[in-house]
Amino acid sequence: MESDDRQFLLTVAWLFARHGQSARARVICEALVEDDPRDGVSAAALAEQMLADHEPEAALSVVRGARFPRELERAEALLETRALHELGKRREAEKRWARYVASSKGKARSWVS
Repeated sequence: MESDDRQFLLTVAWLFARHGQSARARVICEALVEDDPRDGVSAAALAEQMLADHEPEAALSVVRGARFPRELERAEALLETRALHELGKRREAEKRWARYVASSKGKARSWVS
């Protein structure tokens, strides 16, 4: 699938989610991740839907199976931390967030010392 097509479908999924049609948004995101499981942008969109549907284990699997572009490192860290926290893995969630904050990008963006 072409990059423009993926972007269009992600925009449609976002519009569906924004207007209360999360089931339709999720179907689109699932199709995008099925087409390319390593696409971090699509994985982030699907993981967000899964977390909203209270499926943290599935969301964690999607996040960990994808490659996130540098500009989405924070989203990756947040999604993984949220999924771990919802699974009751508080210590692992804290370590994951600390690892992000310890990175150069995290330090520059965090107000936590």
